[in-house]
Order: sequence, then C-alpha cells, then structure tokens
Amino acid sequence: MNTPVIGVLALQGDVREHLIALAAADAVARPVRRPEELAEVDGLVLPGGESTTISKLAVLFGVMEPLRARVRAGMPVYGTCAGMIMLADKILDPRSGQETVGGIDMIVRRNAFGRQNESFEAALDVRGIPGDPVEGVFIRAPWVESVGAAAEVLAEHDGHIVAVRQGNALATSFHPELTGDHRVHALFVDMVRANGTAESL
Repeated sequence: MNTPVIGVLALQGDVREHLIALAAADAVARPVRRPEELAEVDGLVLPGGESTTISKLAVLFGVMEPLRARVRAGMPVYGTCAGMIMLADKILDPRSGQETVGGIDMIVRRNAFGRQNESFEAALDVRGIPGDPVEGVFIRAPWVESVGAAAEVLAEHDGHIVAVRQGNALATSFHPELTGDHRVHALFVDMVRANGTAESL
C-alpha cells in the first residue's frame, strides 16, 4: 500500500490544517462527517477544537458508535488537543454529556495548560521523531495525568505527559498541523501504511 486514505473528522475544529499536513505527508486526505465516509478511510485524525462540541456532534451525526467500533478493531487514529481528549479512556473533569471514543488507557485533564491567552510554543523531543525537536503549539491544551501499562509516553513538557501512543492510537496535546513541520503526521501515515488498507482487512 503506497498512498493510504486518511480522514479528518470534520465536525468542528482545525480540519483544513490537518488535511494539508496529511497531504504533505503523502496521504490522500478526506474530510469525514458521516459513517459511510468513515468506512472508506484507512485511518482517521481527530482534530483540535472543542472536545465537548465534537463529542456531541459525533453522536448527532451518527458517527460516534461506528468510530468506536473501528478504533476497537484496530483502525489507526491520531488525536490532537481535543482529539487527545476524545481518545482518552477517562477524562478527569468531563463536561455534562461529554463522551469519548476511547482507545488509549490514559486519564486526561482538559484545558490543563490554561486558557486561550496562555497559549505557548515549546520545543519537544518526541520518541519516534528523528532529528531536531518538534515545535509544539499548545492552545488551551490538555495534559495526560497518568497512563496504563499498555500506553507508551512519547513526549513530556514541564513534567507533564503531552504525547502518547498505544498500538494504532496516537495522541498529542499540541498542534503539529500549525507549524509546517509534518513529521508527526508522517509518523501517523507510516502507522496507517503498516496497518494496511481497509480493503485488505
């Protein structure tokens, strides 16, 4: 499989930036809003945005349960910021009605790094990303309070976990799609490529 088809959950958030980054990392990138669109992709990105809104819209559009089923079945998935919250098996401080997709044995704290006006950038050493540090953009970002034995910590900032991988699931507190550095997306594309296409499953 040369060019995987990777979707971006396009209900709310910075969808366009992920589509651009995935294309730059040699994937065919498509917005996904409905179950039939989800069925046609080999992997999926859950973008940053407002995690409660994305959760409620995913239920409204009928995509939450099919998404959970595909993640359980091993479809590669990558969540940034709000997407990291969506991939957590547990949220420390969930909003009313907020659901997660799950897939990573971690407990996440929402908005842990502060409000919008406390956004910042930091150079991060990310396991699996060779070369220079990754520039992490943190915008109302969560952090990971703790991980289970199956989850691998890929990066930390100021003593807090900000990147995690468990099997085919990848999550970052930060937004690599905003920097022009596509190495994190390339890592995810490689994960999707290694997993095979939907047709071959």
